Amino acid sequence: MYLKDVTVQNQVGLHARPATFFIQKANEYKSTVWVERDERRVNAKSLLGVLSLGIVGGTTIRIIADGADEQAAVDGLVKLVESAFAE
Repeated sequence: MYLKDVTVQNQVGLHARPATFFIQKANEYKSTVWVERDERRVNAKSLLGVLSLGIVGGTTIRIIADGADEQAAVDGLVKLVESAFAE
């Protein structure tokens, strides 16, 4: 298992469009990937799960992966979040 904490940079957080980018990126990896906020963990490959966390700008989230490409998965998703989803 590999994990990292990252702060959401864009002002609106993970609303529909950035959440879709996040999920598409998570689905590029074979590992199981979760996103966690305030002790609540959801499948990072699930749009409803990610949206249900209500992640807004400035929120720190934890990205966790377990599997063959876990480090690449976490690092790729952290990079996407840090880029503010190219907004």
